[in-house]
Amino acid sequence: MIIKYGGNAMKSPELRRAVAAEIAALRGEHLPVVVHGGGPFIERELAARGLSSEFRGGLRVTPPELMDVVEMALCALNKRLSQEVGQAVGLMGRDSDLLRAETFDPALGRVGRVTGVNAGLLRTLLGAGLTPVLGCVAVGPDSEALNVNADTAAGAVAGALGQGIIFLTDVDGVYRDYPDPASRAAQLSRAEVEAGIAAGWIAGGMLPKVRAALDALERGAPFATIASGMTAGVLAAAARGEAGTRLTP
Repeated sequence: MIIKYGGNAMKSPELRRAVAAEIAALRGEHLPVVVHGGGPFIERELAARGLSSEFRGGLRVTPPELMDVVEMALCALNKRLSQEVGQAVGLMGRDSDLLRAETFDPALGRVGRVTGVNAGLLRTLLGAGLTPVLGCVAVGPDSEALNVNADTAAGAVAGALGQGIIFLTDVDGVYRDYPDPASRAAQLSRAEVEAGIAAGWIAGGMLPKVRAALDALERGAPFATIASGMTAGVLAAAARGEAGTRLTP
């Protein structure tokens, strides 16, 4: 099972450690792979250096001088998170070509789209009883680092391994009538999601989340769940299909 852990859901050290313990507990039933972003941590490192960045289409513009800071921030978070999970190995996409990518818009700088996943390395680590914790820096055709979106990278990993994926974010799931908690959809098909987008009840900040989930399904994941990473205990329930919204092909 792939767990995409979002940056905003990791800002509280206490909550992050609680979720890390839940990830470790899942090893009794699943073989988890963690893929993480780290937007707030990148922002902090940029601010400490008097640097700033902008977003275009939801992606951080990453010129070469910012790429070094992005990679440094994600590496530090990666090692911290792998230590908190325990019995884990912290990796970046540059390790053994774990994530391969290509640039797709020169205006975005060192931003890439994942084109390949070293699934064999992940299976080897899982077979050894270790939990891979993967930070979203990939290697480009020029052998240099590329900043890749954590949601789509996690979807690519899920597709490469043929595993379901849970997107831990800052919402409880997809609502048919937000914010009415009774309107949370427990399960949605691809057709229902597309109908929800057309009807407008899937909109705003939920759009990129469901699109990342649909991308994971397109790449071969059997399901994709959107659930909250802001409350302890949700991950195990989401893995059982009892929390969040599960999207199916």
